[in-house]
Amino acid sequence: MFYVKIFFQYMSQYIKTRLQYRTDIFVEFFSDLLSQAINLIFILVVFGHTQFLNGWNRDEIIFIYGFFLVPFAVFSAFFNIWDFNERYIVKGELDRILTRPIHSLFQIILERMELEALLGAITGLAVMLYAGLRLHINVEWYDSLLFIFFVIGGVLIYGGIFIMLACISFWADARTSLMPMMYNISNYGRYPVNIYNHIIRFVLTWILPFAFVGVYPAAFFLEKQEWFWYSFLTPVMGIIFFTISVILWNQGIKRYRGAGN
Repeated sequence: MFYVKIFFQYMSQYIKTRLQYRTDIFVEFFSDLLSQAINLIFILVVFGHTQFLNGWNRDEIIFIYGFFLVPFAVFSAFFNIWDFNERYIVKGELDRILTRPIHSLFQIILERMELEALLGAITGLAVMLYAGLRLHINVEWYDSLLFIFFVIGGVLIYGGIFIMLACISFWADARTSLMPMMYNISNYGRYPVNIYNHIIRFVLTWILPFAFVGVYPAAFFLEKQEWFWYSFLTPVMGIIFFTISVILWNQGIKRYRGAGN
């Protein structure tokens, strides 16, 4: 309960701060919306030249993309650790974090939250609704619960992978370009993995499981029965990767010796 209370206090202060600059929120939302629209236009252009992409039609691809946007939006809101190395290791901000009586990773997540990114989830839901209506998807009473579990699993997968990348800074404090590269790789999870070769499919499933963020859980709602068991693995993969990332973080914190000489 202590951590829950701290979380909502941070959230309250963040909202008060951001509401002082409402124009910035609007600009950021418009920028994100434009980026998502460009990706959607790309899908439409591709299907302007073909009706199916390895057995997937246009509306199914759009539905997968919409689903992908939801966990990605939640991840972007609470795991904004792109500059962890430069800000917390190189500049020594981690010294300040370690003097406070809450877990260091939890505190960094709170400090770096960007709640306006959650607006991207609304866009994702709207895209899913549009594609779902065109596909005449039947919604059962348990689908909303499964959707929440799948989204949480996807967020944990994303968070786990990028926390692991941040942990590299505990062993090698040189600046690295792995974060942007991994972000680009994660975009492959927006599309069905069976359009890639076997090596990429294996990597996106078991090594860097971004396919569990988009295509696998979305396949459940699209009634792709051959991928049902992959869908239900989404929360499991999320727990595994996030747990590993926290273990690595705790080990890395033990190695940290401060920014001074």
